[in-house]
Amino acid sequence: MEFYTIGVYGSTEQSFFTKLKENGIDTFCDIRQRRGVRGKKYAYVNSTYLQNKLKEYGIKYLYISQLSPTTEIRELQKEIDKKNGISKSARIEIGKVFEIEYKNKILSQFDFDKLIHTLKENNSQKIVLFCVEEHPEACHRSIVAKALHLKYNNFIKHL
Repeated sequence: MEFYTIGVYGSTEQSFFTKLKENGIDTFCDIRQRRGVRGKKYAYVNSTYLQNKLKEYGIKYLYISQLSPTTEIRELQKEIDKKNGISKSARIEIGKVFEIEYKNKILSQFDFDKLIHTLKENNSQKIVLFCVEEHPEACHRSIVAKALHLKYNNFIKHL
C-alpha cells in the first residue's frame, strides 16, 4: 500500500481532482472533524459533493472520524495561530502543543492494524489522507502519515 496526503487550500476543483487521478488514488480517507468548508471557494470538498465526485472517478470514500482532532485540540492550535497572527489557511506548520496532544489523545488510541485490515478488505492500494490545510506540515494528516510510515514502512507522498 502507498499513502498520500492532500489538502484543499490553495487548490481549485480541477487541480484537486486531477492530483487524485494522476496519482492513481483508489481510496480517499477523510480525517477531518467537520466534513464541510465555509464559503463557495472550496465547496467541492463538502461531504456530499465530494463523495459524489469521488464515486464518478471510481475512488472509494472512507470517513475516519477517530483520526480527527477533537475540538479541544483544535482550539489549542487556534490559540497558537492567533498568537502568531496567522490564519488557518496561511499556516505552514502545526504547533508543538497540538502535535503532543494529538499524539497522546488520538493516535495513542487509534487502531492502525484495524485500518490496514479495512483497507486490504477494500483492495485499496493507493490511499490518500485528506484534511484542508495546504501544507502537510500544517496539518494532523502529516502526523498520521508519519505514524503509518513508522509502523508499516509504507510509501508516503504529499500531493
